[in-house]
Amino acid sequence: LQQVSCRFSKMGSKPEMEFFDLSKRIERVLSYLNRRIPTLGKKVDLVNDIDPDIKIMANGTLISWTIENLIRNSIDSISGEAGLIRLCMSQDQNNVKIRISDNGCGVPKKDWKNIFRPGYSTKQTGWGLGLSLSSRIVEEIHGGSLKVISSSFDTGTYKLKVHSYGQSFRMK
Repeated sequence: LQQVSCRFSKMGSKPEMEFFDLSKRIERVLSYLNRRIPTLGKKVDLVNDIDPDIKIMANGTLISWTIENLIRNSIDSISGEAGLIRLCMSQDQNNVKIRISDNGCGVPKKDWKNIFRPGYSTKQTGWGLGLSLSSRIVEEIHGGSLKVISSSFDTGTYKLKVHSYGQSFRMK
């Protein structure tokens, strides 16, 4: 609750950037979600394909929340018994690449841009703000882009590609 309160208190203010180990931060997000998945009544394996010691300059709280939100959307998209979500992250010189993929229900191509609009949702619950906020965090605060790379019905979605150049976090 303290973390949620802290996140909301910072909304509307200029995000503080910090130099941190993104690998460790994302591993904590995955650990947290692995503990939460059984309470959701789903069988989902989170595959951690993260290279160690990837350090970046970014807002760690917002980046962590964005990754968590994208993975939660992946979890929600999985309806079968054998859910699989893979998070890949690697560094090549000054570039950091993050890819999140799942074997959920997929996103129709006509909705690829709509899912990032505020208020748009295909779910029965929620306000349609998670992907919109994630997109704003990636694009407006960190100067990158968040988009669906590929998706097909019942084979899932490849959701995010992220790059970092130099000491600042950049997503493309």
